[in-house]
Amino acid sequence: MKRSLPGFLVMGFLLIGAAGSALAHHGWRWTTGGNIELTGVIASTELGMPHGVLKVDAEGQIWMVEVGQPWRNERAGLRDGDLKKGVEVRIVGEPSADPKNRLMKAERIYIGKREYNLYPDRD
Repeated sequence: MKRSLPGFLVMGFLLIGAAGSALAHHGWRWTTGGNIELTGVIASTELGMPHGVLKVDAEGQIWMVEVGQPWRNERAGLRDGDLKKGVEVRIVGEPSADPKNRLMKAERIYIGKREYNLYPDRD
């Protein structure tokens, strides 16, 4: 099978573009860089790859909270059953840089007096 240089170049640019989009979403660039604290009750949970998402009801406002990948949650001591509907949580993390979004990336999750540090190298 004969391959052409232009075909390889097009395929390469497409792969680079797709990788860049994935990295932009899953990094921290969309956050403010500073932490906030959010307290509320878990309204729903979707755990799995590439990361889990909680909907948290904080005084009548629903926040989307990105938690860690399954391996990161497990390393922090979290089990899937810990993050279920109706559980009260306190979350420390970075909110979206767009103030219209009620979206944050969790660094630490507190359930009762127990701390689950998802990103021990971040403050």
